[in-house]
Amino acid sequence: MRTEMFQQVLNDLNSSSSDVEASALISTDGLMIASALPVGIDEDRVGAMSAALLSLGDRAGRELARGTIECVMVQGEKGYVIMSSSGSEAVLTVLTKPNAKLGLIFLDIKRASEALAKLI
Repeated sequence: MRTEMFQQVLNDLNSSSSDVEASALISTDGLMIASALPVGIDEDRVGAMSAALLSLGDRAGRELARGTIECVMVQGEKGYVIMSSSGSEAVLTVLTKPNAKLGLIFLDIKRASEALAKLI
């Protein structure tokens, strides 16, 4: 039941904008909780990298006196990977197109992260 609710939030996030290509909810130790990823993407790899990058970003934020981080973003020629905390035990990872309207996507990510955090 909870897994279905996680899945629904991810599906809603993916359909909120044509710029969002995929999303996944991952535990802070790198295990996939729920995903809406395209075929051919290795869920285990996405989970491990997302948890590691968010952890490293959190440490950098503390070490460099930036406070609690909102998100970690990687920009590539084919789009963005945005990782955001979803409560203290999970990471929401979102893949977007390269010309994505980031302001709107950040708003959608924040809403989805809050909804997912309540379900965890």
